[in-house]
Amino acid sequence: MEINEQENNLNQLLENSSGLSEDEIKILLKKLSSSEIAHALESSPPKQRKLLFSLLETNEEGDVLADLGEEIQQELVSNISNEELAEAVKELEPDETVDILQNLPEDRMNSILSKMSHRDRKRIEIGLTYPENTAGGLLNTDVISVRPSHSIEVVINYLRDQKELPDNTDKIFVVNKEDEYIGEIAISKIITCKPNLTVREIMSTSSNPILVSQDDKEVATIFERNDIISSAVVDESGKLIGRITVDDVLDVIREDADQNFLGMAGVAEDTFAPPGRAARAEFFG
Repeated sequence: MEINEQENNLNQLLENSSGLSEDEIKILLKKLSSSEIAHALESSPPKQRKLLFSLLETNEEGDVLADLGEEIQQELVSNISNEELAEAVKELEPDETVDILQNLPEDRMNSILSKMSHRDRKRIEIGLTYPENTAGGLLNTDVISVRPSHSIEVVINYLRDQKELPDNTDKIFVVNKEDEYIGEIAISKIITCKPNLTVREIMSTSSNPILVSQDDKEVATIFERNDIISSAVVDESGKLIGRITVDDVLDVIREDADQNFLGMAGVAEDTFAPPGRAARAEFFG
């Protein structure tokens, strides 16, 4: 879709939604990305916002909620059932679901978790155990790890067997028998090196993993300074527990900038706010 057409659709939704039928609004919503819908919601008064969100399909709600700032996100979440919310977040990344659920009352959060599959629930519960403003709060268990003794041919065959790789997978991580992080290999290196080489022979040990307890602003600095797309995250014992990707770090940078700007301007998030956002653990042992 052309940028001008996107802008026209967004402007029409913002300026004329009160004069449009629900079917006309649904047509406009279908033409917008989740971030554009989030912007429209954050730029609308509460009553109009509630109407616009109610016209979304359940499978669209999760992406839109993840793109919203916390205040508006929680306002809308309070208006939908536990069943609907559990269904809405089903396709989100674990860290995105954690961001949505962590501010809910405990009884409601547990009710929503109980409606998820065992695997999804475990992925979310891992993220919920860490404070929001730490690396653990950004943690995504969507990570692929291999042993150093594997041949590159075996690793390539394993990757091909996957239906799809996790988003922003630019590298895979190497762990020992105790699941401790010992290195990483760029995907680009895997597909260009000789298949008879072992992981140990080509892995890099120069990149330090991020400690799960590190402050999220420190994490953002690491990503900016080293210009990286993803990084391993380890617990206090050095075990690999997940990864952080650049899109999550951009959220930290953007939210920090938003808070500073709104604080200086003396306005609330509800006045206007850009979107707040832009685990499957895969182990090959």
